[in-house]
Amino acid sequence: MGLVIGRYAAVTDPGRRRRHNEDSYVCAPPLFAIADGMGGAQAGELASRLAKTAIEESAGGAVDEDGVAGAIQSANARVFERALQDPSAAGMGTTATVALVDEREAMVRLGHVGDSRAYRYRGGELEQLTVDHSLVGELIRSGRLTEDEAAVHPHRSVITRALGTEPDVDVDMTSTDLAPGDLLLLCSDGLSAMVRDADIARVVEAQGLDPQRAAEALVGAANAAGGIDNVTVVLVELVEGEPGERRVASPVSEGEIPDTSELERTEEDVARHGAGKGSRWPALLLVLGLIAATAFVLWWSFLA
Repeated sequence: MGLVIGRYAAVTDPGRRRRHNEDSYVCAPPLFAIADGMGGAQAGELASRLAKTAIEESAGGAVDEDGVAGAIQSANARVFERALQDPSAAGMGTTATVALVDEREAMVRLGHVGDSRAYRYRGGELEQLTVDHSLVGELIRSGRLTEDEAAVHPHRSVITRALGTEPDVDVDMTSTDLAPGDLLLLCSDGLSAMVRDADIARVVEAQGLDPQRAAEALVGAANAAGGIDNVTVVLVELVEGEPGERRVASPVSEGEIPDTSELERTEEDVARHGAGKGSRWPALLLVLGLIAATAFVLWWSFLA
């Protein structure tokens, strides 16, 4: 037996301090991606959506690193051109981390720009597969800053490379082996800036390596730690199987984490009062009956 994609999940949330969610993601096996937008007003949200759409369109038939790099270059061109045409979007940009799972080669092809990360979880250990294109990332690599110092650095959110800010962009490309039992994790810095790698691994382990439960728990952990930024998590499970065989995956969580208490109240209301347009008819008949009765009383009073 070889390796195939098993369950996968994506969860995104605006966090505790942001009104808008500028993160976007792609879950279209074997293609997965995440984009974290930046810019004034809602330009960051626009940039990440443009990049997401371009990546989906351009990388749909990708089979190697060149295809992934080409998709990211297409996304860069789309964001850059829109910023030139729309003064309100001037200066917008976005990160992009794209993962193409090659089941036959048991590899993941990664293309990367910015500080959104890709990790591989294996045997209780979490390994970062991408290099942060950020100010603190450069300082750490040069030995001028420690990991602990970087975590509280006032400019830890400053990135040194992004899509859409220049006509061309340098894309980091790498390929990493995968094995059954691995988890592939993509995340925006709303997770990595709030939750240490060791804690991310513990959360994943505590959720039994279940992608949906782990993604929700990781977003919850980021928010519990302060939630200063939008946070998005994409988790992909790799399992034994015949390469090319498409397995049924767990449902992807589209959008923000649901408010389960509100969901429970809604279900109780449905059970008590019915649902849909049909449940409105009894109330409508009652209103019509009251109107008719009132009209009859007025008519009778006029005759009297």
